[in-house]
Amino acid sequence: MVNGMKGWKITGLIATLVIVLSIPAYLLKVKYTCKPADTKPVATFVGADKCRECHKHEYEKWRGSHHDKAMDMATEESVLGDFNNSVFEYSGIKSRFYRKNEKFYVYTRGPKGEMGDFEITHTFGCYPLQQYLVPFPGGRLQCLPIAWNVKEKKWYHLYPDEPLDPADWLYWTNAGLNWNGMCAECHSTNLKKNYDPKTDTYETTWSEIDVSCEACHGPGSLHVKWAEAPEMVRTATDNYGLVVKTSGVTSQQQVELCAPCHSRRMSLGDNAHDIKNLLNYGVPQLLSPGMYFSDGQIIEEVYVYASFVQSKMYDRDVRCNDCHDVHSVKRIKQGNQLCLQCHRADIYDTKTHHFHKKKGEKGEPIRSRDGKILFDVGTGAQCEQCHIPGRYYMGIDYRPDHSFRVPRPDLSETLGVPNACNRCHINQSNRWAAEYITKWYGSKYKPHYGTVIDAGRRALPEAQKDLIRLVDDRLFPPIVRATALSLLASYSGEEMESAYERALSDEEPLMRQTAINRLDALPLQKRIQLMVPLLYDPVKAVRIEAARSLTGLPPEKLSAEQKKKFQAVLDEYRQAMEYTADFAPSRHNLSNMYTSLGRIQKAEENYQAAIRIDNEFYPAKVNLAMLYNQLGKNNKAERLLREVVQAHPQMDEVTYSLGLLLAEREKYEEASFYLSTAARGLPGHSRIHYNLGLILDYLKRDMEAEAALTRALKLEPKNMNYLKALAEYYLKRKRYEDARRIAEQMIAKYPSNGTGHRMLDFIKGMQRQDD
Repeated sequence: MVNGMKGWKITGLIATLVIVLSIPAYLLKVKYTCKPADTKPVATFVGADKCRECHKHEYEKWRGSHHDKAMDMATEESVLGDFNNSVFEYSGIKSRFYRKNEKFYVYTRGPKGEMGDFEITHTFGCYPLQQYLVPFPGGRLQCLPIAWNVKEKKWYHLYPDEPLDPADWLYWTNAGLNWNGMCAECHSTNLKKNYDPKTDTYETTWSEIDVSCEACHGPGSLHVKWAEAPEMVRTATDNYGLVVKTSGVTSQQQVELCAPCHSRRMSLGDNAHDIKNLLNYGVPQLLSPGMYFSDGQIIEEVYVYASFVQSKMYDRDVRCNDCHDVHSVKRIKQGNQLCLQCHRADIYDTKTHHFHKKKGEKGEPIRSRDGKILFDVGTGAQCEQCHIPGRYYMGIDYRPDHSFRVPRPDLSETLGVPNACNRCHINQSNRWAAEYITKWYGSKYKPHYGTVIDAGRRALPEAQKDLIRLVDDRLFPPIVRATALSLLASYSGEEMESAYERALSDEEPLMRQTAINRLDALPLQKRIQLMVPLLYDPVKAVRIEAARSLTGLPPEKLSAEQKKKFQAVLDEYRQAMEYTADFAPSRHNLSNMYTSLGRIQKAEENYQAAIRIDNEFYPAKVNLAMLYNQLGKNNKAERLLREVVQAHPQMDEVTYSLGLLLAEREKYEEASFYLSTAARGLPGHSRIHYNLGLILDYLKRDMEAEAALTRALKLEPKNMNYLKALAEYYLKRKRYEDARRIAEQMIAKYPSNGTGHRMLDFIKGMQRQDD
């Protein structure tokens, strides 16, 4: 046995030669067996019908399941909606669903908002709604925004508030509702997207149209060959010839088997159905604003994974099939019986625990203002109502939050997050709910990471130390620690940089990947020292992020072997981004790569492509503005930044960038306005206060300038630039004692640096001259 992580790290160390590196602790925790080159035949997909021959029981449970009906050809049997000249009216637009020559059609608004007839070729899903797919040129299938409500048997619109502009990314003929990129990989088996960025076309294929056996078990040809061989001549083989091991696996392995589809993520390539680590396939969404509340509860449709890995259930090795039948996808027990498999009924299924009436007891249901029953008597005694409350997506699809949490109305009071109590008791306040929780369970609440995440999101200065503690504490879920790590990007200083460096050696790939993504500003030699070994990381998402971080590196800084490895991994990164180049973020990432490589035309092309795909994707506009600034095209740069600030006034970093650009263009009054706005939004960002102070100093707004420069220095007391700027501010105003005090701080903090000594001598000379 050899240490696998150590193996790739040592390779990187040898390649680095003169760079002194330390071997992270996590390298000692992962091992693999060194084997000769694999010469076994490659497994291929054979289809569910082949599996049925031996696995009839499992096949019958799967048949008719949500996985089986994830996608289908539009036929008399598969189509559930009313196509009998049914008319659906939405914001004055009448859409008609009809049949012609045994085919299904809809007359509705299409490209550019013009009415037209469109053939429906495929169904998508089966309950509680069914969507329909329409073919378009370029190999596209587009999801119709009018869906069939299966329960109520009626048409409804996915975006009921108001009609979308035909130019909007979410308009149904645009990228937001494109099946090939948005949906396909999780509704069919062995899906190959085959997107061509050059022609902006698809040639998407699958081996089976639905989520079939091999979506979970992997391609089955070798297993079939093994099974069909006479028992006496079967050779010994791993896992019966199956590519994916599904029994005798850890909780993490099983959860990550489901995660490629049941997670919000950025895919790095087609799902080969043989993933050994989730980050070899994609990067899961962190607990980001707009996606999750600060305490980790779901906001957007995020598909379970990042919720479940926050839970105590996951920490205690509970896995998907403890609650769900893996073939029928149904719950294995109903109601509280599901939870009572592990939790004692005499403790938890009692009124002394949940304090609610059970079904059948007398009581009044909770009603809406118009009298409609929202929650019937007995609802509050159901475990899931309190511990996995959910939200509705796509209008009618209820998704429970799988983070399995204790209701915390106290956090609703302080953080503005939802809680299970007020989900039912809609006419009561959070405080009312919190008082009952205290009355029933006591007043002692456990600290929650949500308070730290909330403070980090607001970039509060005092949150930095708490974020670092959260990053370093392995008792917290990796998704929480990585989120805290990402929030440290709003801060500066040695403690922040040290936290990122420690994370590069973390045993969790998500921590390493997140850390790399935030260390681009390091000095060149430091970046080489930290990043080159990570080119040999066994996890794809980590090593390609390391390659991206090294783009723009002077070639002479790497050895011949390092250059070869860097180019190979950078090519992996490029391929991953081109795989999702039908999305604005990936075009944006390609642009950043090309900018670093000095390929400016390619960078500009991809930024512009990102904006064409989604005009509201502001990072592409911001970075294109930066590129234009470097090229001296400041009119274009200013226009783009103003667009973003107008559309997203809460984006303080962009407001800061606009302020700096306006200062560069000598529009100082406007610059001071935007820098002041950014400073209020990011009070812990010392550099903003520093630049604001310099502008205000120039504008002779003395009191404001002094306050801004003092604030910057308070945030970073050892920053020489800040010390020098404040000393010069005092000197200009002949406040020699104040200037002298700052100069003495410079000397005390940096005794070997001559700047402080020269500043002090100059101040003394000015004092003598004035005397």
